[in-house]
Amino acid sequence: VQLQASGGGLVQAGESLTLSCAVSRSILDINAVAWHRQASGKQREPVASVTSGGFTTYADFVKGRFTLSRDTAKNTVYLHMNSLKSEDTAVYYCAAGRTPVGPARPGVYEYYYWGQGTQVTVSS
Repeated sequence: VQLQASGGGLVQAGESLTLSCAVSRSILDINAVAWHRQASGKQREPVASVTSGGFTTYADFVKGRFTLSRDTAKNTVYLHMNSLKSEDTAVYYCAAGRTPVGPARPGVYEYYYWGQGTQVTVSS
């Protein structure tokens, strides 16, 4: 599975940006597609995910601001980012195919496939 992330750029605080993740196979055949991000000097963190059934989850820090959508005909998942803040500045990665890490960490997943990152920079 190959993933191609795009759509990053430089925006001002309060503006919007949409990232795209194009997947090389049917996203309905993959249990989940997700976005993660990594800010400079920080660990990578999950941002949002969508399952093959269309169930979405969001990190608390993006709830109400970011929304996932998908085009199953294009095998593409979109991350619509609104009301961007300077702290959203990071490299954003899309990932696909996951397995739970284990019962000790419910809701945490390991992803098999990763795309290259796309830089999002929000100026204040």
